[in-house]
Amino acid sequence: MRSIIITIGDELLIGQTVDTNSAWIGAELSKLGFDVYRKVSIHDSKNDILETLGEVQGKAELVLVTGGLGPTSDDITKQTICEFFNSKLTINKDVLKMIEERMSRRGIPMNENNRRQAMVPDSCKVLFNAMGTAPGMLFENKETIFALMPGVPYEMKYIMTEHLIPLLKNRFSSQTIIHRNIMTYGVSESRLAEMLTEFEASLPEEIKLAYLPSTGINKLRLTAKGADRLALNGIVEEQVKKLYRIIPELIFSDEEKTFEMVIGELLMERNQTLSTAESCTGGKIAQMITSVPGSSAYFKGSVIAYDNDIKRELLMVPDEMLKKYGAVSKEVVESMAKGARKLLKSDYSVATSGIAGPDGGTDFKPVGTVWIAVSSEKGTVTESHLFGNDRNFNITRFSIAALNLIRKQVIGQ
Repeated sequence: MRSIIITIGDELLIGQTVDTNSAWIGAELSKLGFDVYRKVSIHDSKNDILETLGEVQGKAELVLVTGGLGPTSDDITKQTICEFFNSKLTINKDVLKMIEERMSRRGIPMNENNRRQAMVPDSCKVLFNAMGTAPGMLFENKETIFALMPGVPYEMKYIMTEHLIPLLKNRFSSQTIIHRNIMTYGVSESRLAEMLTEFEASLPEEIKLAYLPSTGINKLRLTAKGADRLALNGIVEEQVKKLYRIIPELIFSDEEKTFEMVIGELLMERNQTLSTAESCTGGKIAQMITSVPGSSAYFKGSVIAYDNDIKRELLMVPDEMLKKYGAVSKEVVESMAKGARKLLKSDYSVATSGIAGPDGGTDFKPVGTVWIAVSSEKGTVTESHLFGNDRNFNITRFSIAALNLIRKQVIGQ
């Protein structure tokens, strides 16, 4: 079953608004067994809308369109849709009543723009919108279902959840699509692909493997397609087990969880706590950890020891150590981790010191160098890495490497 997503709005094309709708819709359609094989953003103009609708008609079982349904004069989608489907705009009394009640509850007087929202093509099925004033619209034409929804994300999600998804479940049930995402860290995408050459070649025909790299992390996506969900789940699970046998040291999650989520779960299970002592990462690690709801149960706090005085005075790093080895060194970062663990009374503490760039590097310690230490009752372990020249990239890579070292220490890897 093929589907196409169209988003309408100049604000999407010029970068004023990020298109989060397509990502959410694509994920929901995939759960229903649809292949999303095209996503396109277009101008809010009559010619572009007509041309795009004409191109996709008959090429997919389902076309979902968001945007351009507002009450103002610059939203021309409804008029254009009428032309495409040979319809005319009429007042829908039920929609008008819903809008009037909504305005009354909010104490806002109705105006002509609000009334205009109740105008819908006479050939569509109205998809009522309890979250806003713009209704969704459903058309069927030449073996294609067209669904048009507002561009406001929470309004679109309401219409999808309350109207479209139930309809599609009843109408289409022949194919199941299952995605399983395995998160890996530690090698490049090319090296990972090399390690999995035989695995990929032996995959059952129902399953495809995709490599999805991001900053420092490679996501392996297994996609299974078929009619029997239970059987597909079994096939996918067997392939996940094979991956654990081939690359156990690289996998940190098989449920598309971030490092910070995985670490939080590990600490919660063990009733343990964590603190950070950050120099080059400037609080990035603490920010990532505290982005997880409930992190207050295991995260004690952070010292951003950017200046050497803070390293000396708060973390008790000896002055002679800083002078002898420099701030970016194994000795200093170990002392920082021990000092933070003692100061903040945590079970684990991670420390970072490095050269994020673009300046400050030397031949001995080039830009991109980082030392990371994790201290616990098991002892203190350190790692050194050399990344690139971009400051923001380095800070993120430093932080991810630190989170991975925490994870390994907690699980005893």
